[in-house]
Amino acid sequence: MVTKSVANSILALRIVALATSAASMALLVTNSYKFQNGAEVKYQDFNSYSLVVAMAVVACAYSILQLPFAIYYAVRLERLINNGFLPKFDFYADQVISLCLGVAIGGGFALSVELKKFIDQQLIYHHSFNSTYSKLLIRGFISSAFLLVTFLSMAILSFISSKNIRPRQQPNPPPPIFSPV
Repeated sequence: MVTKSVANSILALRIVALATSAASMALLVTNSYKFQNGAEVKYQDFNSYSLVVAMAVVACAYSILQLPFAIYYAVRLERLINNGFLPKFDFYADQVISLCLGVAIGGGFALSVELKKFIDQQLIYHHSFNSTYSKLLIRGFISSAFLLVTFLSMAILSFISSKNIRPRQQPNPPPPIFSPV
C-alpha cells in the first residue's frame, strides 16, 4: 500500500513534467528570426533543436497519457489497473523517456554553447548578426533548461516507480523429503 504523500508526489511530478515539456516545446517552436533581406532562421534549421522539440513532444504526450492514472492513484490510493502491468509500464517507460530526454538535453545545450562561442569568435564585426543569433541560441538554451527540469521529474518518477513494482510471489518451497528425526 502506498502512502498519500507518495501518490501526491507522483501526481505533482507528472504535472511538472507536462508543464516544463510544454514550455520547452513552445519556446523553441516560436524561436525564429526574419532578416531584412527576407531570410528566416527557425529551430528546424538546427538538428539538435529539432531533437529537443521532438523529445519535448514525446514527454508531453507521455505525461498527458499518465496524468489520468496519476490522478486516480492520488485520489483512491490504488491502481486503476491492478494486474501488475501498469507499475511495470510506469517503471520502464519512465526510464526510457528519461534517457531520451537526457540525449535531447545534451544536444540542445551543446549546440547552444558551442554555436554561441563560435559566433562570438568569428563574427566580431557584425553586431546585428551576432545579436540575432545570440537571441536564438539563448532561447534554445532556456528551452533545454526547461527540458532538464522535465528530465529530473521523470528521473525521480523512475525511482518512485521502481519502489512500486511488487516482486513476483514465490510459491512456498515444498517440505523436505527427509525430515530429521
